[in-house]
Amino acid sequence: MLRTRLEQALKEAVLARAERAVSTLRLILAALKDRDIAERGKGNPDGLDETQIQTMLLAMIKQRRESIKAYEQGNRPELARQEAEEITIIEAFLPTQMNDTAIEGAVAATIEDVGGRTLKDMGRVMAALKERYAGQMDFVKASALVKQHLG
Repeated sequence: MLRTRLEQALKEAVLARAERAVSTLRLILAALKDRDIAERGKGNPDGLDETQIQTMLLAMIKQRRESIKAYEQGNRPELARQEAEEITIIEAFLPTQMNDTAIEGAVAATIEDVGGRTLKDMGRVMAALKERYAGQMDFVKASALVKQHLG
């Protein structure tokens, strides 16, 4: 389970005195705890499931990529490097990301499976993609490809 892997990695990072890993893993676990509390408020006593945790990690990576761009524009390479190190740590807990060719194939296959014909079918296709490839696919790219195929 991903939650257990994160907690174990934190313990190992503390023992190894890997400061960047410790701080990044603490941030991840704090965000996870916050989201678990929010889920309990919605009536889900178990908190986030695996897919939701993966989505949270992808969002954290996206935030860091945006920060890298800002730091590079602001001539702060040391902060950009720190964000890149955090991305590497977070990515270790995600499944291997699909490349553009694999995304293209998955989109085409899903459109075929769902029976997508027009842009009205985009919601069904995207829902199927998110169900099948959660944490593995860049859904912004996938969305553009679905529009291209259906439009």
